[in-house]
Amino acid sequence: MRIAGVEIGGTKAIALLWQAGAVVARVTMPTTQPDETLGRLHRQLAAWHRAGALDALGIASFGPLALARSAPGFGAMLATPKPGWTGAPVMAALTAGLACPAAIDTDVNGAALAEYRWGAGAGCDSLCYLTVGTGVGGGVLIGGRPLHGALHPEVGHLRIRRLPGDGFAGTCPFHGDCVEGLVSGPALAARFGCDPATVGPDHPVWTAVAADLAELAAALFVTLAPQRLLIGGGVGTGRPFLLPLVRERAVALLGGYLPYVDEVSAALLIREPALGADAGPLGAIALGLSALQPGSG
Repeated sequence: MRIAGVEIGGTKAIALLWQAGAVVARVTMPTTQPDETLGRLHRQLAAWHRAGALDALGIASFGPLALARSAPGFGAMLATPKPGWTGAPVMAALTAGLACPAAIDTDVNGAALAEYRWGAGAGCDSLCYLTVGTGVGGGVLIGGRPLHGALHPEVGHLRIRRLPGDGFAGTCPFHGDCVEGLVSGPALAARFGCDPATVGPDHPVWTAVAADLAELAAALFVTLAPQRLLIGGGVGTGRPFLLPLVRERAVALLGGYLPYVDEVSAALLIREPALGADAGPLGAIALGLSALQPGSG
């Protein structure tokens, strides 16, 4: 079985070829303008298809995306802060000429599926996956299937309670100080006035960042009751000192209301993804597998 997967992130895109249960090829490229990026990805997919027919294709992309199959523009990008990408025909451009089943979803829903199949979400019925990097996205699985409604979850654009004294205005062009506008990579660069990778863990701004992420975590626990909340992405996994701060404050914010979230259980409930940086690319493979079993998630 040959499955191709494409993950399109805000800064880079990855194409994988998965065969006999293992990744056998990987191509990485920068995410530039849609025509260039989608064109390069499609040429790679077509080359793999000529070498041996693909059984399915999975696409995991940053969003927001039009995911209602009955809607005009299915698989296209909706209004997005990424310059030039609004309206980009992601699904149509990548599937052109490939006679195989295909599935598309957000990169975070894909990553959640990968963690559910092969990683830290194994054995869970409900799972939230947060990626904190160029943007902030949230994938949600219920019963092992990605949650969709009129759109897909956009938890990164929730407005949350701010830490007293934190007057940072936020960087989101739509909402200012939503979660994405407060803790994404670009937001941190604006908060610190420099590359956040150069800022040590003792800087007081990290306290506000941890508080913002804890507010989001508490909100997700009381609205979705996930059995696990995984926090990944370059910001989420690149600063290990943040996660214990997020756990501690999230438990305090919940105030003992949820009996399954306490100081002891929080270490299991709020954790890093097991697949690390491969959660996103493998999420595209998981979506490709789901295309072979419609309705399976």
